[in-house]
Order: sequence, then C-alpha cells, then structure tokens
Amino acid sequence: MKNNLKYILPIAIGLALLYWVFKDIDLVSLWQNFKDANYMWVGLAAILALLAHVLRAYRWKLMLEPMGYQPSTYNTTLAVLIGYLTNLALPRAGEFARSASLQKLEDIPFEKSFGAVIAERVIDVIVLFVLIGLNLLLEFDRLKGLFVEIFGDKLKNTSTLLTLAAGGLIFLGLVFFLLKKNWNKLENIPLVQKIIEIGKGLWNGFSSVKNLKNPAVFVIVTLLIWALYYWTTYFLYISLDADGTMSFLGILTILVMGSIGMAAPTMGGIGSYHFLVGKIVMLYGLTQQEGITLATFLHTMQGILFVLIFGVISLLLSFLAGNKAAGKVSEPS
Repeated sequence: MKNNLKYILPIAIGLALLYWVFKDIDLVSLWQNFKDANYMWVGLAAILALLAHVLRAYRWKLMLEPMGYQPSTYNTTLAVLIGYLTNLALPRAGEFARSASLQKLEDIPFEKSFGAVIAERVIDVIVLFVLIGLNLLLEFDRLKGLFVEIFGDKLKNTSTLLTLAAGGLIFLGLVFFLLKKNWNKLENIPLVQKIIEIGKGLWNGFSSVKNLKNPAVFVIVTLLIWALYYWTTYFLYISLDADGTMSFLGILTILVMGSIGMAAPTMGGIGSYHFLVGKIVMLYGLTQQEGITLATFLHTMQGILFVLIFGVISLLLSFLAGNKAAGKVSEPS
C-alpha cells in the first residue's frame, strides 16, 4: 500500500488540479489555438530544448571526471533523456533510470553517477531560488496580486507581506531551536534517521563539485542550460501568440512558476504546472481562457511531446548500443 501510494497520490493530485483548472475552460477553443500555432517556432524551441539536455548531460560528465570516469557526452545524453522519459510514467524515478542507463552504456557504478545526479539537483535548486528571488525583486508589485488572490485582501499592502515574511522567519527559528534542544531524542526516531541519511547523501553529492577540474566551465554550462530553458519557453509562447505581447520579465515569471510546477509532487508536473502558470499569466493581462491555453500548450510541448520524442529515440539507441560492460572486446596488444 505504501509503495502504491507513491504513484497513486501524485496522479490523484494532478487529476484534481486538472479538473479545477479546466472546469470553466472552452476546450474546443483551446484545441483550435493548438491547431493555429506556428509550428516553425515550436521546431526551433525543440532544438533549443534538446541542446539544453545535451548541455545537462555534458555537465553530468564534468562531475564524473573527478571520480576517474570519462563517459562520452553522447551516452550521458541518452541516459539523461531516458531519465526524463521515465519521469513521465513513474514520478521521481527518472534519476534512478538515468544512472542505471549510464551503468549499462558506460559501466559506471550506479552509486557514483547517482551521487553526481543528486549534486546536479541541488545546484539547480539553488539556481531556481536565485531566479525566484530575482523574479520577486523585479516583478514584486505584479506578483503580489497572486498572493492577494490566494490569501485574500489581508495581503494587499506591502507591510502585511513583510509582517507575514517576518513571522515565517520567527517560526522557522523557533522550530530550529526546538529541534536543536531535543536532538538527542529525535535522532533515535527511524523517520528522522532516514531524513538524516538523505541529507548526508545530498551533502556528499554536492561536495563533489569542489573537485571539478574546470569549475568555470561548469558554471558557464549551468547558466547556458537555464538560458536555453528561458528561450525555449519564449519561442513556444510566440508560436501560440503571434503578437508576442508578453514582456521578457513575464517569460521569466513563466519559467520560474513552471519550474516550481514541474517540481511539485504530481506526475510530470501535470495539473500543478497548468495551475501555477495559468494563474500567473493572468497578472500580465491574459484572460483565464488564454492563460490556461498557454500553460497547456507549454506543458504539452515542453513537458510531454519533446520528452516523448527525445526519450523514445534515446531508449531505442540505448538498446542498439547494448551493454558496454558485457560487449567489451579486448584490443590486440
């Protein structure tokens, strides 16, 4: 039952959010917008998305080099895309599939590559938090409207928001104090022990970054990955809206909220992405119909179609490559 809930609960949450999002939407009009989209821009967005995946695979390769492994960027790319494909069917299983695929293709121990994957995720979370902070700084007055809509009229002024933020910090400080005071008792609880183990794994994976041979290249590649995510989102947007009226800061907001939606505990971001992006773009002058249509189009192309196409091709190429470890032939001396 526990294992089944890991998969049933994300699906249930996603379906509930989908119902909530689409209950007042004209699906015929939405489908017509899909058919009228400019698929030349969609094709360009697909190329940029694929390039972002290749750079992610190259970054993973950079993280494996200090451990003494030299996988090809081609094979790490196949593994990354297989991981994304797996996430569509089994939420949070993509990271495992990714490392298992690389073990098959390059004979790199699973635990080694998986540690690098954990480090990657930590770094991307840090980048996302930086983008969230930048987004709030540049678009605070506009984004305040979303919090007002969710939490009510009490959040209409900045002082109330600051008071709420201060209260949140005080609460976190109190929680930290209580945890520290009762730590000797808490650390004997099985659940806490499991959380500690996960935390140690995250730290070990993250600390491996300090051994990189080319840290500057690693940083540049990371920035390029997120820049490509931004431009992929932009070109998908203008493929649906020929006027391109959304500001560049608006596209940044979509990227940030979409990333949060994809990270939510739903299957492939289904439901959570539609809700967050559909709501946020209404602050930029779009109607509810236009907002949900845009969110659905972005998620369908970037979160499903591209992943399916790239992932299935990568899976086939992986099968053709066979098991490198089993198929090695000794070179003549």
